[in-house]
Amino acid sequence: MFCTKCGSPNDDNAWKCVKCGLALEHPVNQAQGSSVKVRNYLIPAILTTLCCCVPFGIVAIIYSAQVNSKIAASDADGAIASSRKAKIWCWVALITGIITTIIWVVIQTLGAAASVKK
Repeated sequence: MFCTKCGSPNDDNAWKCVKCGLALEHPVNQAQGSSVKVRNYLIPAILTTLCCCVPFGIVAIIYSAQVNSKIAASDADGAIASSRKAKIWCWVALITGIITTIIWVVIQTLGAAASVKK
């Protein structure tokens, strides 16, 4: 196994480089996904679906559900991409829910004000 920092050869069982001391990553650990920790945003996705905006929240749930399966399949890049998309859709659902609520409150207030004038 070669060091990614200095390029010196190391024993296959070595955990750090003998020349520069860098921690070595073993292909076995990468394949098992033990070195990859990616947040899946499932709880925020469910909460934004229930409280804010159902259509965008469902999209967030779908992307967040893909994260763990991609990690299990040793697709770290795909898991990171799904995590980012889940986070984006959680924010979109939250902002849409807030804007919709503000518009609803304004319309209700204007309606109540108009009915009082009559």
